[in-house]
Amino acid sequence: MDHELLKQLLDNVFIQISLVLLGSLVVQFVLQQIINRLVKHAVRSHRYDSKTDEEKREKTLITMLRTAMRVVLWAAASAVILSMLHVNLAALATGAGLIGIVVGFGAQSTIGDFLAGTFIIAENQYRVGDIVTLTSGGKEISGIVEDISIRITRLRDLDGNLHILRNGATGVVTNRTFDFANVNVNIRIAYESDIDTVERVVNEVGQAMASDETWARHIKEPIAFMRVDGFEESAVRIKALGKVAPAKQWEVAGEFRRRIKKAFEQNGIIIPFPQLVIHNNK
Repeated sequence: MDHELLKQLLDNVFIQISLVLLGSLVVQFVLQQIINRLVKHAVRSHRYDSKTDEEKREKTLITMLRTAMRVVLWAAASAVILSMLHVNLAALATGAGLIGIVVGFGAQSTIGDFLAGTFIIAENQYRVGDIVTLTSGGKEISGIVEDISIRITRLRDLDGNLHILRNGATGVVTNRTFDFANVNVNIRIAYESDIDTVERVVNEVGQAMASDETWARHIKEPIAFMRVDGFEESAVRIKALGKVAPAKQWEVAGEFRRRIKKAFEQNGIIIPFPQLVIHNNK
């Protein structure tokens, strides 16, 4: 009796569909764990400049492979379920083929997106978490990469807006957080200031930051006096340069400016502001 009941249950199409769905979920979970382990092993076998770069690469590859796996898995599960419902897959495929001819030209852009997405990920052009500027439709869009799939890239700008860009429509890629970043600081001083003193103070501040344990881990090369960069109406422009970890250039530059202002005040170096001099001939 129990055997007969079990047979009836297994013959029930809804039970069969439920088992397919449950099995697909289990397979998805197992494959996700396998993908995680394989990607981490593959990525960690290569040497990256920082732990952050390694984690970004891992997250990007895991996201892409999981997405591709889910598409294939659930497409297969859907085909099995349709066959259980006695849907003629051959006729469905024939109909889909006719529809495909009609929409084939429109699908070309989608194929282009897939190919572009594959190259973006394979060439490691940018990763999840990178700060990039992408050119799309003749317009530049900057922000943090939140997600990359084979077809689209999701970019969050500084105002919190989410931009969804087709990979195939993306042109020039500017990655601001790859390997390292430069701190490029322009400083304006009064014409009366002694250049040698300014150079000494700038270098001292840069070295002090590089020796500070709070900032040392972000600084690859201390910020240093580079050159007299130009003459303006009311100031001499000085350029200071340094090399820092990816995505840390703005934070380090802000702290350097704060310290340089205090150091200039202590050494009597004036940071001028635009002035208008009026001569009265009376």
